[in-house]
Formats: sequence, structure tokens, C-alpha cells
Amino acid sequence: MKTINPTFSERLNDAADAVLRTCRAALKRVERMPWPTLLALCIMLALLVAILPLAFTLFVCFMLVKVIVGAFGVKHLPRTPQE
Repeated sequence: MKTINPTFSERLNDAADAVLRTCRAALKRVERMPWPTLLALCIMLALLVAILPLAFTLFVCFMLVKVIVGAFGVKHLPRTPQE
């Protein structure tokens, strides 16, 4: 009797094959790129790798400061009614 559900190792092999096919296709595409395009791609990738973690870290730091300041219950000045 044949099982319809693949085993874990079969699924793992399928996933590995899919990743390898994707990597091979990406490498073929990069090999066909002209030098200026490849240079621009490398610069954009370097900026993405350098700036994105910095922006995320700054966002987390400012949010932590906001939560800490809010935890101490900073009193705000009452607003005067504007006429």
C-alpha cells in the first residue's frame, strides 16, 4: 500500500531542491548582467545591509525610551482653552 503523505526526509529533499534551483537561476541571471548593472546592484545591496539594521536599531531604541519615559508617568502641563 502506497502512502500519500511524504516523509520528513522527502519534504526536506524537495525543499533543498527548490532552494538549489532558485540559487542556480539567480546565479545565471547575475552572470548575464553587464558590469555597470552589477556594480549598481552591489552598491544597493551594501547600502541595504548597512542602513536597514541601523534604522531598525534606532527605531527600537526610541521606542524603548518612549516606553521608559511613559512608565514614569511624566505629567503634562494642562492646556489653556483657546478662544
